[in-house]
Amino acid sequence: MSRSETIMASTRDAPLFAWLGPLALFAELGTSFYPRPVRRRLIIVNVMAFLIALFSAVYAIVFTVCGAALYWPLIVANLILVVVALLIPLAHRINDIAAALLLAFAEFVALFFFVWALGRDSGIQINYIIAAAVAFALYGLSHLRIVLGVSAIALALHLSAWFLFPPERALIAANPVLLANLYVSSAVTTFGIIALSVGYAFTVAERARAEADALLANILPEAIADRLKERPGVRVADSVAEASVLFSDLVGFTALARQLGAERTVHLLDEIVTEFDRLAAAHGVEKIKTIGDGYMAVAGVSAPQPDHLLRLARMALRLPGLVQRLSSAHGVDMKIRIGIAGGPVMAGVIGADKFSYDVWGETVNLASRLESHGLPGEIQVSHAVREALGDGFVFEARGSIEVKGVGQLETWLLKEERGDCAREGARHA
Repeated sequence: MSRSETIMASTRDAPLFAWLGPLALFAELGTSFYPRPVRRRLIIVNVMAFLIALFSAVYAIVFTVCGAALYWPLIVANLILVVVALLIPLAHRINDIAAALLLAFAEFVALFFFVWALGRDSGIQINYIIAAAVAFALYGLSHLRIVLGVSAIALALHLSAWFLFPPERALIAANPVLLANLYVSSAVTTFGIIALSVGYAFTVAERARAEADALLANILPEAIADRLKERPGVRVADSVAEASVLFSDLVGFTALARQLGAERTVHLLDEIVTEFDRLAAAHGVEKIKTIGDGYMAVAGVSAPQPDHLLRLARMALRLPGLVQRLSSAHGVDMKIRIGIAGGPVMAGVIGADKFSYDVWGETVNLASRLESHGLPGEIQVSHAVREALGDGFVFEARGSIEVKGVGQLETWLLKEERGDCAREGARHA
């Protein structure tokens, strides 16, 4: 009796069954109080139960057409199976495996009765093989002993049915054509469900891998994420001879946050950081972290970039205008303060559970100091950065200022990019 029972259309959450109407509602019955991973498994059980009921009803009709007087025991057995399968969701009230155990018990008993009635030539015993494929989906790895136990019982019943019920011992002398159709149907169902089960397992694994990769990409630069995936046990620690570092801060944002309240502050900050991230990606710059309204980005650290300073400068020039536009849109007064430094840095992944990629060194400290000693709405850079950028940019000399931890330092204000270079930079904005 080819039990489409286990037809694993049941491999997704209930919303994916919305187009099936009543099946979507049935799939969710009794699952709402469980965590999402368990709920997904229970939805599979419910859909399987629905399909068992559906195909059992179809077989009851087929046997009725073929001869109700001869096949009445099979008709009754199928109808009983319909009722049991439709009541399966009620068992979720007991625990998360009660329904799956009841479904397996009902199906195993029914299959054994059908082979007893029609003999092994019907091929119905082939359906037991399905248990080895779907048990993991029904019970989950957290119930591995049950999975192994159910699979072992299915194997024992399959072999018993073959040896105990040769054709001559069949209770019903069925039409050979019907037996042949049942055998083909059982074989097709078994192959189909095993293929669907394996496909489902690979789909779930691939989806989990993609989600993990996406999460890793959000936490770490792409080059660093790739290194961790290729050599997971190797610590990432780099010394970079030449890179650029940018720090920015919103002037007066703490006081502004008190006025706006939590919800508006988070909304505004989220919009600002999102736009900063967009610009960073467009210019090939890597965001390292945000601390409140502070933003740190680097270029040329995780991967070599000969034009790292140019990329960071072009991004920096877009930030004051962006902050001004967002300020006007939200009816607030904000200005950004930016500092840029270039030179050697150290970088690496720190932490075990909540790890992060960070950058250290004198260059980082200098960029932070240039930002904190800067002017609202301006981009302050060191003399070395001014020399490295050269005549492609317009600078305004600020003179020598006292920088904490550094002493007297000659600094410049980066104002704009000249001519053709500016048009080239604008293409990345």
